[in-house]
Amino acid sequence: MAITKNKISFFLFFLILFSSASFAEPYKNLSEYNFFKDIKKQIPEDNVIPYKIANPLFSDYSYKFRFVHIPENKAAEYSYGSVFRFPIGTTIIKTFAYPIDERNLEEGFKLLETRLLVKNDFGWTPISYIWNDEQTNAYLKYTGHTFNVSWISEKGEEKFVRYRAPNVNQCKSCHEINEKIQPIGPKGRNMNINFNYKNGLKNQIDFWQERKLLKSIPKILEENPAIWYDINDKISDRARSYLDANCAHCHQKGASANNSGFYLNLDETNNSILGFYKSPVAAGRGSGGLKYIIHPGEPNESILLYRMKSTDPGVMMPELSRNLKHEEAIPLISEWISQLK
Repeated sequence: MAITKNKISFFLFFLILFSSASFAEPYKNLSEYNFFKDIKKQIPEDNVIPYKIANPLFSDYSYKFRFVHIPENKAAEYSYGSVFRFPIGTTIIKTFAYPIDERNLEEGFKLLETRLLVKNDFGWTPISYIWNDEQTNAYLKYTGHTFNVSWISEKGEEKFVRYRAPNVNQCKSCHEINEKIQPIGPKGRNMNINFNYKNGLKNQIDFWQERKLLKSIPKILEENPAIWYDINDKISDRARSYLDANCAHCHQKGASANNSGFYLNLDETNNSILGFYKSPVAAGRGSGGLKYIIHPGEPNESILLYRMKSTDPGVMMPELSRNLKHEEAIPLISEWISQLK
């Protein structure tokens, strides 16, 4: 059998990854980690904490069940604008799923993939598990997988998507900052919200602090950024929150789109770097023949919106974890650009 460049790349990646005695070879089945009391219903063990984030990444309308396991007698260090500093031995767990019927979530979910980020002596290691058809377990897979999925939406419409679980090498395209893989979501400004735990509703920061899972928390927390889908917040704030959650993991200094000089993280204030009247470095046909990334006052002349609207793999942004248009976000970004001066 011929050995392709891709296969060599995978082989070298995992040879380096698992040659260290500090990182045990991953289990073949997700159930072997004993993270869940009921793996099909995603009910975690007491030492595995469920959580959610305020502004999640859009992934073709999939639902995400997030959990973290922190070693006993260890704690993460709080940070507002960057990811908590987790101790070695931490595992961040995220399962992607679609509801059977979004109008009644009690009918259950079709589980597709569970991604792990495991922190060892050398940093964070991604591991991916694909769920079987029986929904009894998920098996280790490095090369990704494609699912044809259907579900009933909140409006009672039948929806379809060709969902693609990425291969492990692709994880770094979103999770790599300054050549190091790291989590994206669990940071102070994303976590300072309520979660419905089994004992009731409680603020996540307070809950982690009570469980001694989080330290170095300031007495007064900084104000949360806008929630992009909360119509009570300003359009400009909502748009920036959306772009930070969906684009800035690549479009920031040190990330995969570093060379673009076009950054969308919340703390960026330079309008040119934010894309206003900025010509792309190398968009190719991804520019759609348009001149500026963001043309203030002209959403239909803005490359940013053009690529959000596209489902062409050679044009659309983000490139991974998306095959559908985000129908609720496109009008938001369009209105924001229309209001820019």
